Amino acid sequence: MGLSWRIASSFLRDGRVQTLLIVFGVAVGAAVIVFITALVGGLQANIVQRTLGTQAHIVVSAPDLVPLALPLPSGTVALRSTDARPQRLRSINNWPAMLQVLSGLDGVAAAAPMVSGPAFARRGSAVRAVTVLGIEPALYTRIIALPDDIEQGRFAVGASQILIGTRLAQDLGLRVGDKLRVQGAAGSAQVFDIAGIFSLGVRDLDERALYMGLKPAQALLALPGGVTEIDMTVRHIFDAQTIAARITRLSGLKAESWMATNSQLLNALRAQSLSTALIRLFVGLSAAFGIASVLAVSVVQRTREIGILRAMGATRGRVLAVFLFEGAAVGFAGSCLGAAAGAGLVWAFNHYGPHLFTVLVPPALALQAVALSTAVGVAAAALPALRAARLDPVVAIRYV
Repeated sequence: MGLSWRIASSFLRDGRVQTLLIVFGVAVGAAVIVFITALVGGLQANIVQRTLGTQAHIVVSAPDLVPLALPLPSGTVALRSTDARPQRLRSINNWPAMLQVLSGLDGVAAAAPMVSGPAFARRGSAVRAVTVLGIEPALYTRIIALPDDIEQGRFAVGASQILIGTRLAQDLGLRVGDKLRVQGAAGSAQVFDIAGIFSLGVRDLDERALYMGLKPAQALLALPGGVTEIDMTVRHIFDAQTIAARITRLSGLKAESWMATNSQLLNALRAQSLSTALIRLFVGLSAAFGIASVLAVSVVQRTREIGILRAMGATRGRVLAVFLFEGAAVGFAGSCLGAAAGAGLVWAFNHYGPHLFTVLVPPALALQAVALSTAVGVAAAALPALRAARLDPVVAIRYV
């Protein structure tokens, strides 16, 4: 192998211009792969973070009410229609035990109870329809980092303290310390103090969400001691659908994952991943064809040298190894330069770009680019190497 490598490096040095051109071509391809992959990965992570930063990964609630109808005798044709039942606010049966079970499931990071339902916020003659969200602060902050989104005041919910969104505060002319009357759909009402004003970056939530303690929310929504849902986060976000389906099978409760409620977002992420894979494929093929064409020309140019090597006793395997080493060397050198250039492009994007999100280059990505380009170099060199190994030494020396 040592002799084969020395011969390969000698061939590469003799054709410096060709070698530099193909190394540069491989470097451009590797740089594109690293930059595009890192950019799309950063974009997807930013989109997922913004989307899941304001919602739970899985929401578990009581199953929907279905209409009851008497079973028909066998062979009977039913000429009737059944209307869907209206869905009223209901508590999850035995929710404390269910919360404990869900918290211990494999893959689940945290779970928190919540009471949610419609209400009206009134200040003077101004009335707004809001969504009451009753939470246990210590548990809920493990689901949504709400304290990080407080713009005014402080994060505090309790018997008489609530949190409202920035748009709701603007609509009703509220500031921290003001009082707000909240009336539930069942007719019960209570006056609360505004402890903090948050901004989640989602118009609907900043305009309608109203956070309060669990017990005041239960009283407003006429659900004493009950909760309408259990919010959960999972350790790996793309396992949410599988875990939700498992919860439904085990408990009979309704479990919806963020992947089901954000299907369009998930399709967009899959399309981005597919486009990135296609870009990597075509860039890799371009590099492979470039390496193959250069080595094919090299075989033609060095037919006499190959014939002399064979006449001196070099085996076909050694000649094959020479050109495989050339392909590997060109791919490795080009990919190392390309990975460094791709990391430089990412650095420039982070420092001089639009600053919408931060792009990271994982070390594994650079290693994958180098390994992929080296493998492409070896694969591209295979056909020219086989052609060189099959040359008859007598014919090669006589006619060249």
